Amino acid sequence: MQHTHPVIDPELLRGAAAQAVGVLKLLANEDRLLLLCQLSQGERCVSELEDELSIRQPTLSQQLGVLRNEGVVDTRRQGKNIYYSVADPAMLEILAVLYRLYCPENPQDPESPEGEI
Repeated sequence: MQHTHPVIDPELLRGAAAQAVGVLKLLANEDRLLLLCQLSQGERCVSELEDELSIRQPTLSQQLGVLRNEGVVDTRRQGKNIYYSVADPAMLEILAVLYRLYCPENPQDPESPEGEI
């Protein structure tokens, strides 16, 4: 099977290169990548993220701060809790591509041949 690759115009990318590099730098941290993957499933508070990802609270807060400062996540306060969600729809698309490329044998993916029982 021959793969077809999209046509990429380097001149068009030149204008967006700095923005693309910024996004890739954000995703180049394992904790931030895992946080965004978890948040792609819906809004979470810090304690939920800590339990689900086993990332210690100081590290979690630091990385959430980076994501918040870059405008990648939104926050809302409810009582004592701050809830985080993915703010940038483009980030969800990038995460979906990474997931498809690096998690091809996902048993929960109905389109995955290995997922059939």
